[in-house]
Amino acid sequence: MKEDFVHYVWKFKKFDVNKLCTTDGQELKLLDSGEHNQEHSGPDFLNAQIRIGNEKWAGNIEMHLRSSDWYAHQHEKDTAYDNVILHVIWEHDVDVFRSDGSKIPTLKIADFVHKDQAEKYQELIKKPRDQWIYCEEHFPELDEFLIENWLERVYIERLEQKSKLIFQLLEKSTNNWDEVLFKLLAKNFGLNLNGSIFLEMAESVPFKVVQRVSENQEQLEALFFGQLNLLEDPLEEPYYQKLQKEYAFLRHKYRIGRKLSSRPQFFRLRPVNFPTIRIAQLTALYHQHKNLFNTLVRSSAIQDIRSVFKVAPSDFWKDHYTFTTKSRFSSGYLTPKFIDLLLINTFVPFRFAYAKFKGKDENDFILECMTSISSEKNQIISKFEQLKKGVSKNALHSQALKQLKTEYCDHQDCLRCNLGIAYLK
Repeated sequence: MKEDFVHYVWKFKKFDVNKLCTTDGQELKLLDSGEHNQEHSGPDFLNAQIRIGNEKWAGNIEMHLRSSDWYAHQHEKDTAYDNVILHVIWEHDVDVFRSDGSKIPTLKIADFVHKDQAEKYQELIKKPRDQWIYCEEHFPELDEFLIENWLERVYIERLEQKSKLIFQLLEKSTNNWDEVLFKLLAKNFGLNLNGSIFLEMAESVPFKVVQRVSENQEQLEALFFGQLNLLEDPLEEPYYQKLQKEYAFLRHKYRIGRKLSSRPQFFRLRPVNFPTIRIAQLTALYHQHKNLFNTLVRSSAIQDIRSVFKVAPSDFWKDHYTFTTKSRFSSGYLTPKFIDLLLINTFVPFRFAYAKFKGKDENDFILECMTSISSEKNQIISKFEQLKKGVSKNALHSQALKQLKTEYCDHQDCLRCNLGIAYLK
């Protein structure tokens, strides 16, 4: 049994509310179960109302598996728990007292919980070793409408999480949203393998310098490649040597002192994802779009947004993957698949955070964008598709399913998940 189950049966009243009594044998009436406190420290349910005997109480409710957990968590020393009017527990092993020495009424809720609820919960959380998620046997039977509604909510939760990085970048940049967009784009052009070092590169150069240099595509390339330590080798390639000179000039002119301590990785990457190609494309984006921020926050049509990312790098990169490796001729344009990744990981989270900052609600537009993008393909999505074919119809679903697996299923958080709760109901 987990404490979450005690929260669940209290919140949804999955117990006999008409025959309650405290461990002291006093009659207990539940008038208001209170507000579930999931965001802040302190008691588990706030602003509850109960009646014990003829006396009405208003205050907070604290819950544990065992009543002795009150002392294990040292609540008796914390004045934040002085307003607890009822201690709800599964097993009673000791009486508990507030910091002033007064005894707290205790409800052993296990005595009043509907038997089928406890049995279903125990069944749900007993996952065999070969099962991928706890509700694996029941997932295919779940109502499609229920799943879609829950995935929409879980996706908004994912955007809230992604917004944390965006607001951290905003604080560092003293509320410069153009700069935040640049850093976020740099990170996501680097993908999983080089995202961190690309972000470090973007933070190592004053954004004002990026804006000034963006008029000259070669200089902007030189700046980015130089900061990433990709212009350190003694190569005889004329274009490479030209960038070396440009970088030395820019570093002196703008007094750019800090370079990165390492280089981007090429190992196990397909050539189209080499950091050299991605930096060349990022350069092209900022060279060709002088008002990128304004364009992206004002656009209301997904096709217009896609067209912004249809940029090609300089001529050198149309037949090179690195400074020493030639390739067959290619336009070098960002592929539709990569543009989708930028929309999913950069544009949509950025618009969500910017709307939140401005006090606007753009959720309908954001959800429309995500449902217009094809579902991603990875191991998590494939596993869910095996359980229920067609569960991931678009990028909103695939992003939400990632969130569901990593933030709920992997933590056995079934009682915070509407799908787990639906099974118990």
